[in-house]
Amino acid sequence: MTKTYSNLIDGELVTTAGTMDVINPATEEVVGQVPSAGQDELDRAVAAARRAFQSWKKTTPEERQKVVQGIAATIKENADELFRLLTSEQGKPHNQAQQEIYGAAGLAAAQSTLRLEDVINQDDDTRLSRTRRVPVGVVGGIVPWNFPIMMAIQKIVPALVAGCTIVLKPSPFTPLTTLRIAELIKDVVPAGTVNIITGPDELGPMITSHPGIDKITFTGSTATGKKIMEGASKDLKRITLELGGNDASIVLADADVEKVAEQLFWSSFSNAGQVCIAAKRIYIHEDIYDDLSKAIAAYAKTVKVGDGAQQGTGVGPIQNKKQFERVCELIQDAKDQGYQFLTGGDVDPSGTGYYVPITILDNPPEDARIVAEEQFGPVMPLMKFASVDEAIERANASEYGLAGAVWTADAEQGVAVAERMETGTVWVNEFMHLSPFAPFGGHKQSGIGAEYGIDGLKEFTYPQVITIKRDAFA
Repeated sequence: MTKTYSNLIDGELVTTAGTMDVINPATEEVVGQVPSAGQDELDRAVAAARRAFQSWKKTTPEERQKVVQGIAATIKENADELFRLLTSEQGKPHNQAQQEIYGAAGLAAAQSTLRLEDVINQDDDTRLSRTRRVPVGVVGGIVPWNFPIMMAIQKIVPALVAGCTIVLKPSPFTPLTTLRIAELIKDVVPAGTVNIITGPDELGPMITSHPGIDKITFTGSTATGKKIMEGASKDLKRITLELGGNDASIVLADADVEKVAEQLFWSSFSNAGQVCIAAKRIYIHEDIYDDLSKAIAAYAKTVKVGDGAQQGTGVGPIQNKKQFERVCELIQDAKDQGYQFLTGGDVDPSGTGYYVPITILDNPPEDARIVAEEQFGPVMPLMKFASVDEAIERANASEYGLAGAVWTADAEQGVAVAERMETGTVWVNEFMHLSPFAPFGGHKQSGIGAEYGIDGLKEFTYPQVITIKRDAFA
C-alpha cells in the first residue's frame, strides 16, 4: 500500500482532502502521496510562523544552536531510512543519496555554530555607535528536486540561526524525504518555527506574493527566479536566489590525463548531471585533447546507468519526465546538426524509467545548443582550445556565472586563470566542494545574494544601527 505523508504546520502533522502522487523515476511507479496544499494551508502556516517569530526572535544564540543541532542529530540517526527513501523519489544511486543525507546533517551542525556579532562603528567621547543584526521575519523557502534535502537544510538552518521562522515548500517531484524529516523533527523544533507544506507548482507564486512572508529564498532555474523576483518586488520582500549555471571547466596543457579523466567525468555526471555546479562545458587544451577525450569516454563506458537502488549503479535516471524530454531534445538537436559523439546519444524513449545514456560530444561549436544551454542531464560537450586567453573568453561568454574549475599541474597558474573567470566560485584541481563557512552565490544571471557562511546568514537579517550620544544632558 502506498504511504500518504503529512505536512507540518504549527507543530502538527496535517493532511488535505486532495493529494499528489510522487513517482519513482527509475520505475515510473507511485512511491508515495503527499498533501496538495493551497491558499488555506499556506495562510495557516504563515500565521503559525508569524506567531512563533515573536518568541523565537528573542531566543539566545545558544538556544537556537541547540535546536538546530537537534535537527542535525535527528537526520543522522535516521540516515539509513532517509537515504533509501530519497533514492526512491529522486533516482540518485544509494551512495550519492547517503552523501546528501549525511551532508545535510553535517551542514546543519556546522552552520549552527555561526554567530553574527555586533560591530562597533564609533566609540569615542562623542558617541557610541554599533551595528547589530536583527532577524528579517518569516521566510518562504522554495526547494528544487535535484538535492531536496541539502537545499531544504540550507534554507531552514540559517533562518533559524538568524532568529527567523520559515514556511518551506519542497518540489512536488521530491517531497517524501523532506516530509519524513518533518515528522521526525516535529518535537525537536518549537511549534511554528518550521512549517513544511507540499503543493502543486501554483503554490510557489502564492508563497512569493503572500503579505505575511518577509523574505524568499529560492533555488532553481533562472527563468523561475526572474518570476520570483518580480513577484517579491510588489512588497519589497528580501530575496536570495541561487539559479542556473552553465559552468565551464578549463583543462590546461600540463594536466595529467590519467589523473584528471575520472575526476572530470564525475564533475559532470554526478547525480546524472543534475547539479547546478556540475561541469556543463569542458575546454581542453589542444595538446592533450585527443588523449583526454578518449580517456574520459573510456571511463564512461565502465559506469553503469540504472536504478539507483541497485548495487553498482553509478548514474541514475533523470528525475522527472519533463526534464527527461528536454535532455532528449538537446541530444536530438546535436544529432540533427551532425555533431560527433564520443559515446552515448541513443535514447530509448519507450522504455520504463527516465534513463539517458552517458553522452559525450566531440568538440561541438560554441553556438551549439548543447554548449550554450544548461543541459542538466548526463550529457557533456568537450571542446578544444589553443590558448588560455581563448579558453577564458569562451568560458566567460555566458549569461551564467555560478561556478567553474581549472585543472593544471601548476597551482599558481591555475589561480591566475581562476581569477579571470566570471563566476561566484572557482575550484583549482577539484570540483563541487562547498564549505559551510564560505559564501556560495552566483554572478550575472546565476543568482542574487549568497548562501553558506556569515554572508549567507546575513541574508536572513537586517542591519540595525544604534547610536548613543554621550553627555547629551551634561
